[in-house]
Amino acid sequence: MEKIVLASGNKKKLAELQNLLMPLNIEVVAQSEFDVPEADETGTTFVENAIIKARNACKHTGLPAIADDSGIQVSALRGAPGVFSARFAGVDASDDKNNKLLVELLSDMPDVNRDARYVAVLVLMQHEDDATPIICQGTWEGEIVLEPQGDQGFGYDPHFLVPEKGCTAAQLPPQEKNAISHRGKAMAVLLEQLNSEQRHQSPRQGNGGAIGAVEQ
Repeated sequence: MEKIVLASGNKKKLAELQNLLMPLNIEVVAQSEFDVPEADETGTTFVENAIIKARNACKHTGLPAIADDSGIQVSALRGAPGVFSARFAGVDASDDKNNKLLVELLSDMPDVNRDARYVAVLVLMQHEDDATPIICQGTWEGEIVLEPQGDQGFGYDPHFLVPEKGCTAAQLPPQEKNAISHRGKAMAVLLEQLNSEQRHQSPRQGNGGAIGAVEQ
């Protein structure tokens, strides 16, 4: 069985990836099992930060690594919080603090366009110096509501209204959310590429047991 490292300590992400990649005979292990230090996310885009995290995991484990970087972009805030979504409220940021700040900023903008977009980028790198990683992106369109609704999910989900569902992301059952979310869409693209690689047996697949990748 092939093995890749998830460049995250998030147990929900780990469980999701394990279930999705098991049919491809791929084992996913958390970077915490290797005492991998947290990467310094200095990128200005989701892609840059995902690559930084994946490369960091590869460097410290010697294994292929998968990383994701995601966030929310609000039109009225000119795309903010964007790559700073997880630390929007500062050093001691939390979901509650981030959501509170978002609501405060939008409350000061009456009748403003509250369109928003969730963005997720997944990066799979074979090794630290991989120049052609798999890069997959997914987006999810919605709008911000000032009053929180629902207790599912995490992040900005209680304030992210999904118009076609008539509810927030935090009100959707996990399975339904994963089928239409930004991360779910990015994961679907990744799975499609990995399936394609296994069918075509890419020459890169023989490099030290690494998982084959498709150039973007």
